[in-house]
Amino acid sequence: MLVDDLRTNFLTGELTDAQLNELAAAGEEIVFAAGEDLFCDSDQAEYLWILLEGQVELIRQSANEAAVLFTMTTPGQWAGGWQAWDDTSTEVGSRALDPRLHPSNRLSGSALSAGRLFRVPSAELSRLATDWFPFAKHLIMGLYQNVRSIEAAAHQRESLVALGTLAAGLAHEINNPAAAAITAVDSLRSTVDEMVGDLALHTFGVDRRDTLDQLRRELAPRPATQGGALADMDREDAVITWLERHEIDGVWPLAEKLAGADTDWLDRFEIAVADEPLAPALRWASTATAADALLSELADATHRISNLVEAVKSYSEMDRASLQRIDVHSGLESTLVMLGRKLEAVDVERAFDATVPSIDAYAAELNQVWTNLIDNAVDAMDGRGTLRLVTRVDGDAIVVDVADNGHGMTFDVQARAFEPFFTTKDVGKGVGLGLDVSRRIVVEHHRGDITFDSSPGGTIVHVRLPISH
Repeated sequence: MLVDDLRTNFLTGELTDAQLNELAAAGEEIVFAAGEDLFCDSDQAEYLWILLEGQVELIRQSANEAAVLFTMTTPGQWAGGWQAWDDTSTEVGSRALDPRLHPSNRLSGSALSAGRLFRVPSAELSRLATDWFPFAKHLIMGLYQNVRSIEAAAHQRESLVALGTLAAGLAHEINNPAAAAITAVDSLRSTVDEMVGDLALHTFGVDRRDTLDQLRRELAPRPATQGGALADMDREDAVITWLERHEIDGVWPLAEKLAGADTDWLDRFEIAVADEPLAPALRWASTATAADALLSELADATHRISNLVEAVKSYSEMDRASLQRIDVHSGLESTLVMLGRKLEAVDVERAFDATVPSIDAYAAELNQVWTNLIDNAVDAMDGRGTLRLVTRVDGDAIVVDVADNGHGMTFDVQARAFEPFFTTKDVGKGVGLGLDVSRRIVVEHHRGDITFDSSPGGTIVHVRLPISH
C-alpha cells in the first residue's frame, strides 16, 4: 500500500521499484486527524514529510502572530528534510544544528483534514540521495547553503530593523521630556536670578545689592576643592573658625553651603554688608549659591539625557537609508557612548585623521562591527587598560584600527578567531558570533577586509573599507 502511494505521486513516481522499496523501508507512514499538529520547526530539519493524502498547512510563527505560508493539498508535495543537505563536514561545531540558520525556522505543520504523511529521517534521505543521485545531491546542497545564507542575512537584518524601531520609540519617548526639562531649567534659572536679586534689593537696599550679588556670583562657580583634599579641609576649618568668631548660628550647615568660600571672600562680604545683620546676608548668599549649583546639576543631567538620545539615534541610524554616505568617526563616537558603562575604567585614545572622507556604507551594520571589536578589546584587557582608535586613508579605502593592550591572542586562537561559535570567553559571556558577524559585514556587505595583529602585549584589529561601495 505505501509503495503504491509513493509510486503514484509526482515526487517519487519516477523511482524504480527497488528504490521505492528502499525508500519505504527507510521511513514510516503517519496517519493524522483534522486539526492535529503534525510537526514543528525542529522536526522540519530532522525529517522529510511527503503528503500522501489530505491537506496540511505550513505555518510560520513570527512574534505573536502565526502566518500560513502554504497549504499542501496534492500527493507528493513535501516539506522539511533540511538536515539532509547540511554538509556538516565543512561546518564548525554546532552551527549545522542551530535552528535559527535553517530556512525552516519557525515553520510548523497542522492538519486541515484527515490524511496521511510519509516521513523519512534526514540522515536516511541524505544516504539515499548520495547512492541514487550524487550529482543532484551536491547541486541541492549548494542551493541549500545559499538559501541558508540568505536566511541568516535576513535574520540579522530583522534584528537591526528591530533595534532601529526600538531606538526610535525610546528616543521619541525620552527626547520630549528631556527637551522640556532643558527649557524648564533655563526658565527656572532666570526666575531664581530675578528672585534672588529682588530679595537682595528689599533686604539690603539699592546701594548694597549690586555688590553683594556680585560677590554671590563670584562664589557660585568656585569648585569645592582647590589644591587637593587637604587644602579644602584647611579652608573649610578656616571658614568655620571665621563664622564662630562672628557668632553666626548654624555654623556647620552654613559652611557646607558656602563650599569654596575662603576668609578673604568672607571679609569682603562683611564689608559689603556694612551695618546690616551679617547672618541673614550669609544665609541669603549660601541659599542662592546652593540653588544655582542644583540648577547646574539639573541642566547637566538633562543635557546628558539629550546627548544620550542623540547617540542612540546615531548608533541605530534609524529613519535613514540602509546604504548611505557616512562619517566613520561619528559611528565610532556613538558606539563609545553606548558602551560608556563598560569603558569606565578604560583610557580611550583617539588618533582620527581629519582627512578621512565619508564613505558609502551600511551605517547600522558598521556600528555593530565597532561594538563587537571594542567589546572584545575591553574583555581582553579585563575591563581596565588603554583602548586606541586610529583612522587613516589608504589608497581608495580607509582603515580603522581598534587596538588594546590586553593579554593578546595565541596562534591557535588567531587561527580560529573568525570561526562561528568559537569563543574564548567564559560560559554566558559570549556566543562566538561577534567576529564572524563582523567579518561578514565588512567582507561580504562592504567588500572590505578585516585582519589583526596580536602579541602578548595587545591586539590591533585592522578594518579596511572602500570609500565608494
